[in-house]
Amino acid sequence: MTENTVARRPRTRVAVFACVALVALVLDRITKNMALASLNTDHDISVIPGLLSLRLLHNPGASLGMGSSTTWLISLLAIVASIALLVAGVMTTDKRWAICLGLAFGGAVGNLIDRVMYATGFLDGRVVDFLNYGWSVGNVADIWLMVAGIGLVLLIVLSVPFRPTREGAADTAPHAYDKTEAR
Repeated sequence: MTENTVARRPRTRVAVFACVALVALVLDRITKNMALASLNTDHDISVIPGLLSLRLLHNPGASLGMGSSTTWLISLLAIVASIALLVAGVMTTDKRWAICLGLAFGGAVGNLIDRVMYATGFLDGRVVDFLNYGWSVGNVADIWLMVAGIGLVLLIVLSVPFRPTREGAADTAPHAYDKTEAR
């Protein structure tokens, strides 16, 4: 492996993160625009009877409608989370982490855009939801966030390193438990 190949890898992971985030964000925006153009809040359109219908809803809260009285706090947390996801997405050198972080970033930014676009005051905007599951109404950004969350948990449980060491790189740093130096 050449030095140039090793130098390109972090950029490749950033490109993966950016592409996944962009696709997630674009699909979220397209579906929300379609929902705004063709759905209303008065009635549901059944897609899969008893499981899924379409209904336009402007959600001031977070997932499952929680926190509707603290929209400004949810918006602030969404800003902080988006920044943290961006930093993590740029820092990781593992493609699997980049994909999950890209999905999470795309979903978080998709909902954050709604909170900014549909605000009437300081950080009090509402998110466009339209996928009615019967027990919750959400959107495509929420799906990305859920899939990313499951993926991130799996990466952690499976001990997939966030920044794996380079292939073939020898660990030359001495360890406190290494007894060979004491001889």
